[in-house]
Amino acid sequence: MSHFSRRDFLAVSLAAGGSALSLEEWVFANREETTQNPNLQIAPFRFDVSPPKGHSLCGGWIKPVVGYDDSLEAIGYVLLGAGKPIVVCAVDWTGLLNDAHIAWRKALADAADTSIDRVAVQCVHQHNAPFACLNAEQIVLEQGDLPHIVELDFFSECLDNARKAVTTAISKAQLVTHVAHSQGKVDKVASNRRIDRDKNGKIVNMRGSSCKDERLRSLTEGTIDPFLKTIAFYNKDKKLVSCHYYATHPMSYYGDGRVSSDFTGIARKQRQQEEPGCTHIYFTGCAGNISAGKYNDGSKPLRAILARRIYDGMIASEKQLQPEPIGHVTWKTHDILPPVRNTFNEQELKKTISNKANSVVNRNRPSYMLAWLQRLQKKVPITLSSLQMNDIKTLHLPAESFIEYQLRAQSIQP
Repeated sequence: MSHFSRRDFLAVSLAAGGSALSLEEWVFANREETTQNPNLQIAPFRFDVSPPKGHSLCGGWIKPVVGYDDSLEAIGYVLLGAGKPIVVCAVDWTGLLNDAHIAWRKALADAADTSIDRVAVQCVHQHNAPFACLNAEQIVLEQGDLPHIVELDFFSECLDNARKAVTTAISKAQLVTHVAHSQGKVDKVASNRRIDRDKNGKIVNMRGSSCKDERLRSLTEGTIDPFLKTIAFYNKDKKLVSCHYYATHPMSYYGDGRVSSDFTGIARKQRQQEEPGCTHIYFTGCAGNISAGKYNDGSKPLRAILARRIYDGMIASEKQLQPEPIGHVTWKTHDILPPVRNTFNEQELKKTISNKANSVVNRNRPSYMLAWLQRLQKKVPITLSSLQMNDIKTLHLPAESFIEYQLRAQSIQP
Protein backbone atom coordinates (compact mmCIF):
# COMPACT_ATOMS: atom_id res chain seq x y z
CA MET A 1 0.00 0.00 0.00
CA SER A 2 1.43 3.37 -1.01
CA HIS A 3 1.40 6.24 1.45
CA PHE A 4 2.03 9.93 0.83
CA SER A 5 2.57 12.03 3.94
CA ARG A 6 1.15 15.47 4.56
CA ARG A 7 4.71 16.78 4.39
CA ASP A 8 5.13 15.28 0.93
CA PHE A 9 1.82 16.79 -0.09
CA LEU A 10 2.86 20.27 1.01
CA ALA A 11 6.12 19.89 -0.87
CA VAL A 12 4.33 19.85 -4.20
CA SER A 13 0.97 21.50 -3.57
CA LEU A 14 0.85 25.25 -3.94
CA ALA A 15 -2.39 27.10 -3.41
CA ALA A 16 -1.96 29.79 -6.02
CA GLY A 17 -1.41 29.90 -9.75
CA GLY A 18 -2.94 27.56 -12.28
CA SER A 19 -2.70 25.87 -15.64
CA ALA A 20 -5.61 27.49 -17.43
CA LEU A 21 -3.40 29.98 -19.25
CA SER A 22 -0.57 29.30 -21.67
CA LEU A 23 2.98 30.44 -20.95
CA GLU A 24 2.67 33.15 -23.57
CA GLU A 25 -0.34 34.61 -21.76
CA TRP A 26 1.73 34.97 -18.58
CA VAL A 27 4.34 37.27 -20.15
CA PHE A 28 2.68 40.32 -18.54
CA ALA A 29 3.09 38.98 -15.02
CA ASN A 30 6.44 40.59 -14.06
CA ARG A 31 5.31 44.18 -13.81
CA GLU A 32 5.31 47.24 -11.59
CA GLU A 33 2.94 50.18 -11.91
CA THR A 34 2.86 53.23 -9.63
CA THR A 35 0.21 55.95 -9.51
CA GLN A 36 1.16 59.20 -7.80
CA ASN A 37 -1.45 61.24 -5.92
CA PRO A 38 -4.22 58.85 -6.95
CA ASN A 39 -7.90 59.67 -6.98
CA LEU A 40 -9.04 56.44 -5.36
CA GLN A 41 -12.30 54.67 -4.74
CA ILE A 42 -12.86 51.39 -2.94
CA ALA A 43 -15.63 48.85 -3.47
CA PRO A 44 -15.80 46.21 -0.71
CA PHE A 45 -17.71 43.01 -1.48
CA ARG A 46 -18.70 39.78 0.23
CA PHE A 47 -20.68 36.66 -0.63
CA ASP A 48 -21.43 33.28 0.90
CA VAL A 49 -19.27 30.30 -0.10
CA SER A 50 -20.66 27.67 2.29
CA PRO A 51 -20.82 24.24 0.60
CA PRO A 52 -24.09 22.27 0.46
CA LYS A 53 -24.77 19.26 2.66
CA GLY A 54 -22.89 16.20 1.50
CA HIS A 55 -20.09 18.22 -0.10
CA SER A 56 -16.52 17.12 0.52
CA LEU A 57 -14.45 18.96 3.12
CA CYS A 58 -10.66 19.31 3.02
CA GLY A 59 -10.38 17.40 -0.26
CA GLY A 60 -12.66 14.51 0.63
CA TRP A 61 -10.48 12.88 3.27
CA ILE A 62 -12.48 14.03 6.29
CA LYS A 63 -16.21 13.81 7.03
CA PRO A 64 -18.36 15.67 4.44
CA VAL A 65 -20.83 18.41 5.30
CA VAL A 66 -23.55 17.32 7.72
CA GLY A 67 -24.36 20.71 9.25
CA TYR A 68 -23.27 24.27 9.88
CA ASP A 69 -21.84 26.04 12.92
CA ASP A 70 -21.41 29.27 10.97
CA SER A 71 -21.12 30.35 7.35
CA LEU A 72 -18.09 30.62 5.08
CA GLU A 73 -17.55 33.88 3.20
CA ALA A 74 -15.44 35.38 0.46
CA ILE A 75 -14.66 38.99 1.36
CA GLY A 76 -12.58 41.49 -0.56
CA TYR A 77 -12.31 44.88 -2.18
CA VAL A 78 -11.80 46.50 -5.55
CA LEU A 79 -9.43 49.47 -5.55
CA LEU A 80 -10.22 51.92 -8.34
CA GLY A 81 -8.16 54.88 -9.57
CA ALA A 82 -4.63 53.42 -9.58
CA GLY A 83 -4.46 52.21 -13.16
CA LYS A 84 -6.59 49.21 -13.96
CA PRO A 85 -8.68 48.07 -10.97
CA ILE A 86 -6.96 46.02 -8.27
CA VAL A 87 -8.88 43.20 -6.57
CA VAL A 88 -7.88 41.55 -3.29
CA CYS A 89 -10.01 38.77 -1.79
CA ALA A 90 -9.85 36.35 1.16
CA VAL A 91 -11.86 33.10 1.00
CA ASP A 92 -12.93 30.90 3.93
CA TRP A 93 -11.77 27.73 2.14
CA THR A 94 -8.95 25.28 2.78
CA GLY A 95 -7.40 26.17 -0.55
CA LEU A 96 -7.81 27.09 -4.21
CA LEU A 97 -5.34 25.32 -6.48
CA ASN A 98 -4.34 25.37 -10.13
CA ASP A 99 -7.25 25.94 -12.54
CA ALA A 100 -9.62 26.61 -9.63
CA HIS A 101 -7.48 29.52 -8.45
CA ILE A 102 -7.23 30.86 -11.98
CA ALA A 103 -11.01 30.59 -12.44
CA TRP A 104 -11.63 32.64 -9.30
CA ARG A 105 -9.16 35.33 -10.31
CA LYS A 106 -10.55 35.48 -13.83
CA ALA A 107 -14.14 35.77 -12.61
CA LEU A 108 -13.21 38.64 -10.29
CA ALA A 109 -11.09 40.28 -13.00
CA ASP A 110 -13.90 40.13 -15.56
CA ALA A 111 -16.40 41.59 -13.11
CA ALA A 112 -14.02 44.41 -12.17
CA ASP A 113 -13.00 45.06 -15.80
CA THR A 114 -9.34 44.43 -15.09
CA SER A 115 -6.65 41.88 -15.96
CA ILE A 116 -6.01 38.70 -14.02
CA ASP A 117 -2.53 39.83 -12.94
CA ARG A 118 -4.19 42.55 -10.84
CA VAL A 119 -6.26 40.08 -8.80
CA ALA A 120 -5.03 38.37 -5.62
CA VAL A 121 -7.15 35.60 -4.07
CA GLN A 122 -5.96 34.07 -0.79
CA CYS A 123 -7.53 31.32 1.33
CA VAL A 124 -7.86 31.53 5.12
CA HIS A 125 -7.28 27.74 5.26
CA GLN A 126 -9.98 26.45 7.61
CA HIS A 127 -10.29 22.65 7.29
CA ASN A 128 -14.06 22.15 7.65
CA ALA A 129 -14.25 23.87 4.26
CA PRO A 130 -13.78 23.09 0.54
CA PHE A 131 -10.30 22.41 -0.83
CA ALA A 132 -10.87 23.19 -4.50
CA CYS A 133 -8.75 21.93 -7.38
CA LEU A 134 -10.57 21.41 -10.66
CA ASN A 135 -7.68 19.40 -12.08
CA ALA A 136 -7.65 17.01 -9.11
CA GLU A 137 -11.43 16.74 -9.33
CA GLN A 138 -11.12 15.50 -12.92
CA ILE A 139 -8.51 12.97 -11.83
CA VAL A 140 -10.68 11.48 -9.07
CA LEU A 141 -13.78 11.51 -11.29
CA GLU A 142 -11.96 9.22 -13.71
CA GLN A 143 -11.58 6.67 -10.89
CA GLY A 144 -15.33 6.39 -10.38
CA ASP A 145 -15.21 5.41 -6.70
CA LEU A 146 -13.66 8.42 -4.94
CA PRO A 147 -15.40 11.35 -3.21
CA HIS A 148 -15.41 14.68 -5.00
CA ILE A 149 -12.63 17.18 -4.50
CA VAL A 150 -15.10 19.95 -5.31
CA GLU A 151 -18.54 19.71 -6.89
CA LEU A 152 -18.56 21.64 -10.15
CA ASP A 153 -22.09 23.03 -9.89
CA PHE A 154 -21.31 24.50 -6.48
CA PHE A 155 -18.00 25.89 -7.72
CA SER A 156 -19.70 27.56 -10.70
CA GLU A 157 -22.36 29.02 -8.42
CA CYS A 158 -19.64 30.61 -6.30
CA LEU A 159 -18.11 32.23 -9.38
CA ASP A 160 -21.51 33.57 -10.44
CA ASN A 161 -21.99 35.04 -6.99
CA ALA A 162 -18.49 36.52 -7.12
CA ARG A 163 -19.25 38.35 -10.35
CA LYS A 164 -22.54 39.67 -9.00
CA ALA A 165 -20.97 40.81 -5.73
CA VAL A 166 -18.16 42.70 -7.45
CA THR A 167 -20.45 44.31 -10.01
CA THR A 168 -22.82 45.49 -7.29
CA ALA A 169 -19.95 46.73 -5.12
CA ILE A 170 -18.40 48.82 -7.90
CA SER A 171 -21.72 50.57 -8.46
CA LYS A 172 -21.49 51.71 -4.83
CA ALA A 173 -17.76 52.51 -4.68
CA GLN A 174 -16.69 55.05 -2.07
CA LEU A 175 -13.97 57.69 -2.12
CA VAL A 176 -10.70 56.70 -0.41
CA THR A 177 -8.40 59.47 0.82
CA HIS A 178 -6.38 57.98 3.67
CA VAL A 179 -4.70 54.74 4.72
CA ALA A 180 -3.34 53.51 8.04
CA HIS A 181 -1.44 50.54 9.38
CA SER A 182 -0.76 49.18 12.85
CA GLN A 183 -0.23 46.03 14.86
CA GLY A 184 -1.33 44.49 18.15
CA LYS A 185 0.07 41.54 20.04
CA VAL A 186 -1.96 38.33 20.19
CA ASP A 187 -1.45 36.29 23.34
CA LYS A 188 -1.59 32.50 23.55
CA VAL A 189 -2.62 31.56 20.02
CA ALA A 190 0.32 30.99 17.66
CA SER A 191 2.95 28.33 18.32
CA ASN A 192 5.46 26.58 16.12
CA ARG A 193 4.47 23.10 14.96
CA ARG A 194 8.05 21.88 14.45
CA ILE A 195 9.43 22.50 17.94
CA ASP A 196 10.08 18.92 19.15
CA ARG A 197 13.50 18.03 17.71
CA ASP A 198 16.34 15.68 18.57
CA LYS A 199 19.94 16.76 19.24
CA ASN A 200 20.61 16.81 15.49
CA GLY A 201 17.69 19.12 14.81
CA LYS A 202 15.49 16.46 13.24
CA ILE A 203 11.77 16.78 14.00
CA VAL A 204 10.58 14.07 16.39
CA ASN A 205 6.90 14.98 16.75
CA MET A 206 4.66 17.60 15.17
CA ARG A 207 2.53 19.80 17.41
CA GLY A 208 -0.61 20.10 15.31
CA SER A 209 -3.50 22.55 15.19
CA SER A 210 -4.76 20.81 18.32
CA CYS A 211 -2.54 18.82 20.64
CA LYS A 212 -3.56 16.50 23.48
CA ASP A 213 0.02 15.64 24.38
CA GLU A 214 0.83 17.61 27.53
CA ARG A 215 4.57 17.30 26.95
CA LEU A 216 4.32 18.87 23.51
CA ARG A 217 2.05 21.62 24.79
CA SER A 218 4.55 22.37 27.56
CA LEU A 219 7.31 23.14 25.05
CA THR A 220 8.10 26.73 24.09
CA GLU A 221 6.10 28.63 21.47
CA GLY A 222 9.10 28.55 19.16
CA THR A 223 9.53 30.91 16.24
CA ILE A 224 6.30 32.84 15.57
CA ASP A 225 5.16 36.34 14.69
CA PRO A 226 3.08 37.37 17.72
CA PHE A 227 1.62 40.46 16.09
CA LEU A 228 -1.66 40.85 14.23
CA LYS A 229 -1.28 43.54 11.58
CA THR A 230 -4.04 45.81 10.29
CA ILE A 231 -4.25 47.95 7.15
CA ALA A 232 -7.29 50.22 6.94
CA PHE A 233 -8.72 52.42 4.18
CA TYR A 234 -10.51 55.68 5.01
CA ASN A 235 -12.57 58.42 3.46
CA LYS A 236 -11.07 61.23 5.56
CA ASP A 237 -11.83 60.03 9.11
CA LYS A 238 -14.39 57.37 8.17
CA LYS A 239 -12.98 53.85 8.19
CA LEU A 240 -14.26 51.89 5.19
CA VAL A 241 -12.23 48.66 5.02
CA SER A 242 -10.07 47.05 7.71
CA CYS A 243 -7.75 44.20 6.66
CA HIS A 244 -6.30 42.01 9.42
CA TYR A 245 -3.28 39.72 9.02
CA TYR A 246 -2.08 37.05 11.46
CA ALA A 247 0.02 33.91 11.03
CA THR A 248 -1.53 30.73 12.38
CA HIS A 249 -3.40 27.70 11.13
CA PRO A 250 -6.99 28.81 11.86
CA MET A 251 -8.39 25.51 13.18
CA SER A 252 -9.50 24.72 16.72
CA TYR A 253 -11.07 21.36 15.82
CA TYR A 254 -12.41 19.84 12.61
CA GLY A 255 -13.43 16.59 10.96
CA ASP A 256 -16.94 16.52 12.43
CA GLY A 257 -18.64 17.57 9.18
CA ARG A 258 -19.81 20.89 10.60
CA VAL A 259 -18.87 23.84 8.40
CA SER A 260 -17.22 26.70 10.28
CA SER A 261 -15.02 29.71 9.64
CA ASP A 262 -13.44 28.70 12.97
CA PHE A 263 -11.82 31.00 15.49
CA THR A 264 -10.32 33.57 13.13
CA GLY A 265 -13.60 33.83 11.22
CA ILE A 266 -15.59 34.16 14.44
CA ALA A 267 -13.34 37.03 15.56
CA ARG A 268 -13.75 38.73 12.18
CA LYS A 269 -17.51 38.36 12.33
CA GLN A 270 -17.64 39.92 15.78
CA ARG A 271 -15.74 42.97 14.52
CA GLN A 272 -18.06 43.12 11.51
CA GLN A 273 -21.12 43.07 13.76
CA GLU A 274 -19.68 45.89 15.84
CA GLU A 275 -18.77 48.01 12.81
CA PRO A 276 -21.35 47.34 10.07
CA GLY A 277 -20.18 50.40 8.13
CA CYS A 278 -16.64 49.03 7.78
CA THR A 279 -15.80 45.81 5.92
CA HIS A 280 -13.50 43.61 7.99
CA ILE A 281 -11.32 41.09 6.13
CA TYR A 282 -9.02 38.47 7.67
CA PHE A 283 -5.95 37.08 5.89
CA THR A 284 -3.83 34.17 7.12
CA GLY A 285 -0.12 35.01 7.14
CA CYS A 286 2.78 32.61 6.57
CA ALA A 287 1.44 29.86 8.82
CA GLY A 288 2.68 26.64 7.22
CA ASN A 289 4.57 25.75 10.39
CA ILE A 290 2.39 27.69 12.84
CA SER A 291 -0.74 26.57 14.72
CA ALA A 292 -2.53 27.01 18.03
CA GLY A 293 -1.38 23.57 19.22
CA LYS A 294 0.42 24.77 22.36
CA TYR A 295 -2.78 26.44 23.58
CA ASN A 296 -5.39 24.12 22.08
CA ASP A 297 -6.20 20.58 23.18
CA GLY A 298 -8.99 20.29 20.60
CA SER A 299 -11.84 20.59 23.09
CA LYS A 300 -14.82 22.56 21.86
CA PRO A 301 -14.66 25.41 24.42
CA LEU A 302 -11.23 26.39 23.06
CA ARG A 303 -12.74 27.67 19.79
CA ALA A 304 -14.44 30.60 21.53
CA ILE A 305 -11.39 31.25 23.70
CA LEU A 306 -9.06 31.40 20.70
CA ALA A 307 -11.56 33.59 18.83
CA ARG A 308 -11.56 36.04 21.73
CA ARG A 309 -7.77 36.22 21.68
CA ILE A 310 -7.74 36.99 17.96
CA TYR A 311 -10.50 39.55 18.49
CA ASP A 312 -8.49 41.20 21.27
CA GLY A 313 -5.54 41.39 18.88
CA MET A 314 -7.71 43.12 16.29
CA ILE A 315 -8.90 45.66 18.84
CA ALA A 316 -5.35 46.28 20.08
CA SER A 317 -4.11 46.76 16.53
CA GLU A 318 -6.90 49.08 15.43
CA LYS A 319 -6.39 51.32 18.46
CA GLN A 320 -3.02 52.27 16.96
CA LEU A 321 -4.33 53.27 13.52
CA GLN A 322 -3.28 56.76 12.40
CA PRO A 323 -4.70 57.62 8.97
CA GLU A 324 -2.48 59.51 6.52
CA PRO A 325 -3.20 60.82 3.01
CA ILE A 326 -2.42 58.32 0.25
CA GLY A 327 0.48 59.71 -1.77
CA HIS A 328 1.05 56.83 -4.15
CA VAL A 329 -0.13 53.30 -4.94
CA THR A 330 2.04 50.58 -6.50
CA TRP A 331 1.01 47.14 -7.73
CA LYS A 332 3.85 44.71 -8.43
CA THR A 333 3.85 41.15 -9.75
CA HIS A 334 6.58 38.57 -10.18
CA ASP A 335 6.44 35.01 -11.50
CA ILE A 336 8.05 31.97 -9.93
CA LEU A 337 8.18 28.36 -11.10
CA PRO A 338 9.20 26.27 -8.06
CA PRO A 339 11.08 23.00 -8.54
CA VAL A 340 9.41 19.74 -7.57
CA ARG A 341 10.92 17.21 -5.20
CA ASN A 342 12.57 14.59 -7.38
CA THR A 343 11.10 11.70 -5.37
CA PHE A 344 7.77 12.15 -7.14
CA ASN A 345 6.90 10.98 -10.60
CA GLU A 346 3.71 10.95 -12.62
CA GLN A 347 3.41 7.21 -13.11
CA GLU A 348 3.87 6.44 -9.41
CA LEU A 349 1.17 8.95 -8.51
CA LYS A 350 -1.24 7.48 -11.04
CA LYS A 351 -0.69 3.98 -9.64
CA THR A 352 -1.32 5.20 -6.11
CA ILE A 353 -4.53 6.99 -7.10
CA SER A 354 -5.91 3.97 -8.99
CA ASN A 355 -5.02 1.46 -6.25
CA LYS A 356 -8.37 0.74 -4.60
CA ALA A 357 -6.63 -0.88 -1.64
CA ASN A 358 -5.41 2.55 -0.57
CA SER A 359 -7.44 4.74 1.76
CA VAL A 360 -9.31 7.76 0.40
CA VAL A 361 -6.75 10.17 1.83
CA ASN A 362 -3.95 8.25 0.11
CA ARG A 363 -5.76 8.46 -3.22
CA ASN A 364 -7.36 11.91 -3.14
CA ARG A 365 -4.28 13.64 -1.74
CA PRO A 366 -1.97 12.38 -4.51
CA SER A 367 -4.49 13.69 -7.06
CA TYR A 368 -3.49 17.20 -5.99
CA MET A 369 0.18 16.26 -6.43
CA LEU A 370 -0.48 14.90 -9.90
CA ALA A 371 -2.37 18.05 -10.87
CA TRP A 372 0.58 20.15 -9.69
CA LEU A 373 3.12 18.06 -11.60
CA GLN A 374 1.04 18.26 -14.77
CA ARG A 375 0.84 22.02 -14.41
CA LEU A 376 4.60 22.30 -14.05
CA GLN A 377 5.00 20.28 -17.22
CA LYS A 378 3.19 23.15 -18.95
CA LYS A 379 5.61 25.60 -17.27
CA VAL A 380 2.83 27.81 -15.95
CA PRO A 381 4.26 29.82 -13.04
CA ILE A 382 2.79 31.17 -9.84
CA THR A 383 2.29 34.92 -9.79
CA LEU A 384 3.32 36.70 -6.61
CA SER A 385 1.80 40.15 -6.07
CA SER A 386 2.30 43.13 -3.81
CA LEU A 387 0.13 46.15 -3.04
CA GLN A 388 2.06 49.17 -1.78
CA MET A 389 0.64 52.45 -0.45
CA ASN A 390 3.00 55.09 0.92
CA ASP A 391 5.38 53.06 3.14
CA ILE A 392 2.86 50.22 3.61
CA LYS A 393 3.63 47.05 1.67
CA THR A 394 1.72 43.78 1.43
CA LEU A 395 3.01 40.58 -0.15
CA HIS A 396 0.72 37.80 -1.40
CA LEU A 397 2.44 34.40 -1.21
CA PRO A 398 1.11 30.96 -2.22
CA ALA A 399 0.33 27.84 -0.26
CA GLU A 400 1.38 27.23 3.33
CA SER A 401 4.52 29.34 3.38
CA PHE A 402 6.53 29.05 6.60
CA ILE A 403 6.72 31.88 9.13
CA GLU A 404 10.38 32.47 8.26
CA TYR A 405 9.30 33.96 4.92
CA GLN A 406 7.11 36.49 6.72
CA LEU A 407 9.79 37.41 9.24
CA ARG A 408 12.41 37.70 6.50
CA ALA A 409 10.19 39.97 4.40
CA GLN A 410 9.54 42.19 7.40
CA SER A 411 13.26 42.41 8.19
CA ILE A 412 14.04 43.49 4.64
CA GLN A 413 11.19 45.99 4.43
CA PRO A 414 9.71 46.73 7.88
